[in-house]
Amino acid sequence: MIRRLYNWTISLAQTPYALWALAVVSFVESSVFPIPPDVLMIPMIIARPSRAWVIAGVALVASVLGGLFGYFIGAILYDAVGLPILEFYGKTEAAEAFKGRFNEWGAWAVLIAGMTPFPYKVITILSGTTGLSLPVFILSSIIARGLRFFIVAALLWKFGAPIRTFIEKRLGLLFAVFLVLLICGFYLVKYL
Repeated sequence: MIRRLYNWTISLAQTPYALWALAVVSFVESSVFPIPPDVLMIPMIIARPSRAWVIAGVALVASVLGGLFGYFIGAILYDAVGLPILEFYGKTEAAEAFKGRFNEWGAWAVLIAGMTPFPYKVITILSGTTGLSLPVFILSSIIARGLRFFIVAALLWKFGAPIRTFIEKRLGLLFAVFLVLLICGFYLVKYL
């Protein structure tokens, strides 16, 4: 099922409505959809590198708006909608354990999930469930998703199709390593 969904999503990049499809996928991926917007962004930017920044901007705006919808699900619809989504992704136990400390580290959680393969939708829902400060959530989402989409756009704009495999297979891992190093650096500065 996921493979068919992936193939369908990538086929949208070849339609005249690709930007709209990207906006919809970016929006729903931030709250419920399992396929990331990169699947559409990559072929769209390779096909038209001159529109890389517009494509990344559409993904950013739609993703942050979708994140706000995820926040709404967590804040208002957690039992009816949020909990089943977390159950689908197998994150209910982790969500309960995470809630207690979430607001203390919420901005970092949003930043990390927004830039890495960790399901961003889980963090958007948890942010609403735990009542994370909305301005903190929005700012963290803009920074995280902006970095993610604009770095992908910049790499594709600069290097084109050869970088596609690298992005699809390793960029999430590189972001995760970068963030671990960044957090460790902050930790060391704080405690040394």
